[in-house]
Amino acid sequence: MQSVRIYEMPPCKMVSSGTGMFGEEKFNRFDEWLSSQKRGLFPKDFLFWAGDGFVWLYMYEDGMNVPDEFEIIDFQGGLYAAATDIDQKTNRELMNTEIDKFLCENGFERDTSRLELGNIITSPLAKKIMGYEQMDYYIPIKEK
Repeated sequence: MQSVRIYEMPPCKMVSSGTGMFGEEKFNRFDEWLSSQKRGLFPKDFLFWAGDGFVWLYMYEDGMNVPDEFEIIDFQGGLYAAATDIDQKTNRELMNTEIDKFLCENGFERDTSRLELGNIITSPLAKKIMGYEQMDYYIPIKEK
């Protein structure tokens, strides 16, 4: 069984929180807005580290009511290697070793021109039962 999968994200528009930290007022407002969106089959939000804080993105859809304080940006998309683990308990070294092995064996390499993303994939009901959340990690890749 493979534990790394290849995921292709299309170029699209995303609503951006701007750079911030959890607990900050603007970040909390973004979380409230994001949480008010109808939950679909798959999460539509992605988080990345911008060097001085996090940026939270949410896939934009035409006609969506977006508060003025949040920017709508162009998202490049592309290929990603995706792996799943327990949020905040991931052994990043082990995960990276597994991802790099998979990439090498399948004709891919890391694409350092794009940022790594992550998102929580656990529903509130599953979190209540399990007591933790699972996180998908998205590593940008390209053909070797």
